Formats: sequence, C-alpha cells, structure tokens
Amino acid sequence: MQRKDYLHNPTHIFADDTPYFITAAIYQKRPLLKSPELKQLLLERIKHCFATHHWELHHWVILDNHYHLLGKSRVGLDLARIMTDIHAFTGYYIKQATQTQQRVWWNYWDYCPRHERDYRIRQIYLLNNPVKHGYVDNLHRYQFSSFHDALATQGAEKLRRQFKDYPEFHTLVLREAYDDDF
Repeated sequence: MQRKDYLHNPTHIFADDTPYFITAAIYQKRPLLKSPELKQLLLERIKHCFATHHWELHHWVILDNHYHLLGKSRVGLDLARIMTDIHAFTGYYIKQATQTQQRVWWNYWDYCPRHERDYRIRQIYLLNNPVKHGYVDNLHRYQFSSFHDALATQGAEKLRRQFKDYPEFHTLVLREAYDDDF
C-alpha cells in the first residue's frame, strides 16, 4: 500500500486488491449532472475505466452534483489514472452541454473500508443517497443507482435486512470529504 499527499488535494491511498469507496464532486456543488444523458455518459465512462484497469465496480450512484462508487482495486496506483480519465473525458462533454466556463470537477476522495461492516455501511449509505438528498422518497424511483442491480441480485428481503442491520448509514459522515469546501 502506498499513500500520496498532494498540496491542496486530499490524501490518496493506493492499495492493491482492496475495497474502495470513492466520492467525486462538481466544483461549487453546481447541478451540472442534472441531465439524464450526462449521468448516463458519466456512468458509461466509469464502467469503461474500471474495466480497462480491471477494477471491480460493485455499487454506484450519480446525483446532480456528485457521485459515489464502491468497488475493489486491482492495482491501487491506477486510482489516479482512472479518476483523471473519468473527469477529463466527462468534463469536456459536461462543459459543452451546460455551457459552463468554470471547471467541472472539484476533486475526489477515497476511503478503504476496513472490514465487512464498514463496507456494508457505506454500501447502504451509497444506495440511500437519492433519498438522503431528497431526489426521491422510494429508491425504486431513482434510475441512476446500482440499487436496481442489487435488488435483482440480492433480492428484496436481503437488501431490506441490510438496511436494517446497518443503521449507521443514517449518521455516516464522510470524513474524507468533510473538511473540504468545494
């Protein structure tokens, strides 16, 4: 495992074969991803970059001004390349579509869950994000999330039990991004 500290950027950890929870945000929290087409473009690029670098993408959610990913690394040092590729590629198209002159992406934060419970709390936090931010009151109504995949593969009862078994998702504060004023 390696760690890299950047001036004016969060610390990033590069670990092989390790679960990762990644959060990325639009500069100044602008809702530049409001369009379903831009959300879909972002999702396709995320999937492409993860596949190219042989990372596993387990869960994801894309909101209007940020997104969360949960997956597993193959080579940890590829994280910076993956995120640069996602943001450079999508940033170009988002600028074109929204006519913005400002930068699109602010930053990304990564966190490596330390055990199964830590992983599951973040998974449920991620899946619940559209409800938390008021997009929907029922996760079935939100299209840009892996909730539907989780429901199909795990079944409603198992997913319902996870929401019940990991109530800490309600009070989770993403410390890795907490102090960053984007």
